[in-house]
Amino acid sequence: MAAPSSGGDAKGSAAMVAAAASAHTLTVPRGLTISDGTRHVVVNGRSIDFGTIVRDLAWNPGGTKAAFIDGYGNLDVSNPDGSHRVTVAANPGGQTWSHPTWQVTAADRANGIPAKNNLIFTAKIHGSTVLEGVKATSVHGKPARISLNGEPDSGNLPQTGNAWPNVGGTYGTSVYENTRTGEVYIRDDYLRQQGGALTKGSEPALSPDVEEVVFVRSVHGHDHLFVDEFGNGSNVVKDITPGTTTDYTEPTWSPDGKTIAFRAPTGTYTMTKTAHGFGRPVKVTQHTGLPAYRG
Repeated sequence: MAAPSSGGDAKGSAAMVAAAASAHTLTVPRGLTISDGTRHVVVNGRSIDFGTIVRDLAWNPGGTKAAFIDGYGNLDVSNPDGSHRVTVAANPGGQTWSHPTWQVTAADRANGIPAKNNLIFTAKIHGSTVLEGVKATSVHGKPARISLNGEPDSGNLPQTGNAWPNVGGTYGTSVYENTRTGEVYIRDDYLRQQGGALTKGSEPALSPDVEEVVFVRSVHGHDHLFVDEFGNGSNVVKDITPGTTTDYTEPTWSPDGKTIAFRAPTGTYTMTKTAHGFGRPVKVTQHTGLPAYRG
């Protein structure tokens, strides 16, 4: 027969429970969210059940709406707590959709350009990836292929193999990767010749001021983060994680352009801009997934 528990044992058990709870506390910085392919999204340090599988969550500029790929492969939009979920576009089947990004711009009446509230995403169709777009306010809308025209001296841009779109700035400029060429490309809706290749890399994210793009490039067998400072015309490319012996992936900018969040095998990290570039990576949580900033 087991001896009755002593008060000391009860206190010890309580301490163990408290320690376990503390170990699972999510100390994610305010505004940074993490989606990991489950029903739960970390928002402001809290785990929110969205009621469906959530993949590749992205926020509109105001942080009032989330876009993601649900458990059926559809493109959904919801409130920040997962409520009022709407299927913006239903996957027709035989396709894999990923990485939606918001293209939200005000109307430019001087140049006759209407306001935009679109979602651009990757569609894998018959083994090849393309960029498609749909109005963010649609209900079971029909996505359309994104046009990709090159600058006169850049030749024809690849129309397939394009993935990982990301929009930044107030004019709807976007960057994306091409899995065949290994290049990062830029696309500008304001230009008739819409864009061209920037540099070798993948998983790009455009800074809010559209002056820089952060991306991933392999160095000595590990994924490093690089920044291309192309806004001033210099096109300076810098490795901002030199000497790393792990893989840093899936970078994203904070709305003020001062911090980059990214994923590593051991958790989610951030790096902050300094007067001389970027500081060292700082682990903000052991929780891993796709980081995104809610504006």
